[in-house]
Amino acid sequence: MNDTHEPQAHRPLVRREDHDTVAVLHLDDPDRRNVLSSRMVQDLIDAIDACEQDDTVSAIILTGAGPAFCAGAELDNLLAAAKGEEHRLREVYAGFLRVASCRLPTIAAVNGPAVGAGLNLALACDVRLAAEEALFDCRFARLGLHPGGGHTWMLTRAVGHQVATAMLLFSQPLTGQEAANTGLALRCLPRTELLDTAVALGGRAADADPALLRTIKQTLRESGTEADFARMVDTEFERQVHSLHQPAFTEALERARARRRTDPRP
Repeated sequence: MNDTHEPQAHRPLVRREDHDTVAVLHLDDPDRRNVLSSRMVQDLIDAIDACEQDDTVSAIILTGAGPAFCAGAELDNLLAAAKGEEHRLREVYAGFLRVASCRLPTIAAVNGPAVGAGLNLALACDVRLAAEEALFDCRFARLGLHPGGGHTWMLTRAVGHQVATAMLLFSQPLTGQEAANTGLALRCLPRTELLDTAVALGGRAADADPALLRTIKQTLRESGTEADFARMVDTEFERQVHSLHQPAFTEALERARARRRTDPRP
């Protein structure tokens, strides 16, 4: 949550930087710690839309400019919602919900504090990498706010009930290393290595068929909420059979056969 001072109106608040097949989206309002203003949210939505429409992009990385990842919702939106304009909360939600619905694989390179709605932004990504300087801080209760935007749902699934309870009820933030230890982040590493590591990981998505990755991502989402194991087996069976009939499988199988002809070792 941050003050209401607006940056220059003409400057985009999300800056895209392409690394071969990986699009890095920088939240670029460092003077306000990349607060989720209405402008920031709209710029983020526009940037993700553009990436999805770009056939050269296989993965998206989200990171923050300056020392913070994202300081959370802008104060203006919260004050307006408190005065009866509840739709202003939905305006904040729209940013991380667009990340959550992205069809491309997403990585949060959390370079510094991710607070409140900023933590939602990181949770909405498929994978999180944390710098040693990262801080994952719910902070809702300390501000007199109930969590919103699916925060409890995403956080509990990321770290489990006990850690989520400590973070939400006892206002316990997690450092980058603690996030890695609890599974909230895949890895914790020096900040100087964070973006290169994220780009290298994101680049591996280019090795697979984009349509197949979208389907696997959808299956992963469903597996998090499907309580019936047998139903999930049936779902995977149908989608695996479908993949067997796609050109991507035929081409990959031929490449594997060619490798075996030149190198028969298992």
